[in-house]
Amino acid sequence: MPVTIQDVEHVAALARLSFSEEEKMKLTAQLNEILLYMEQLNTLDTTNVEPLSHVIELQNVFRPDVLRPSLPREEALKNAPAYTEEFFKVPKVIGDR
Repeated sequence: MPVTIQDVEHVAALARLSFSEEEKMKLTAQLNEILLYMEQLNTLDTTNVEPLSHVIELQNVFRPDVLRPSLPREEALKNAPAYTEEFFKVPKVIGDR
């Protein structure tokens, strides 16, 4: 079913777009070309083709998760502008307005 100028006008109205008559004709032609190409794709035999979730095969690029000791608390706190014995001190961000 080919796209008509009325279809383009309807979609343009839904999207709140305005086009000149020349642009409407150009869009109608372009949309019809796209649909013709899609019809060519519909003629392909895809009975033995499994569906894909991605066009290219994905693989995990993360490093292995290796257990190792963390930074000692004293070392982590020594460069902080403000801290207590165990925690970083930060400005209050939640409160009364």
